[in-house]
Amino acid sequence: MKQIRILLVDDEIDFSAPLGKRLARRGMDVHTASSGQNALTELDNRPVDVILLDIKMAGMDGLRTLSEIKRTHPQIAVIMLTAHADTDMVLASMGLGACGYLMKPVNIDELVDKVREASRNDT
Repeated sequence: MKQIRILLVDDEIDFSAPLGKRLARRGMDVHTASSGQNALTELDNRPVDVILLDIKMAGMDGLRTLSEIKRTHPQIAVIMLTAHADTDMVLASMGLGACGYLMKPVNIDELVDKVREASRNDT
């Protein structure tokens, strides 16, 4: 099985750094970006299979970032992460092409399952 390449986009380093390490220990190739703009730059320089994208970020928020990702890289699966139970935001992200969402703090086993499923179902 090929190693799944993940881009983890979150402006909270205290969340993304440990999560990235946990995913790497499960055999995934994880890179991080601390903003939507940094994520778009990473995508221009590095192929990824799945993006884990925070909805609420300073600057370019997750919905705007998702919209841009889907415009420029429609084949990449995007899973939204949120600490806020906002149904409208979740529905908007699904309408923009996200393949799923998870609430923070994420259950690592559930996240790994979603990432594996998303990488198998590349659009």
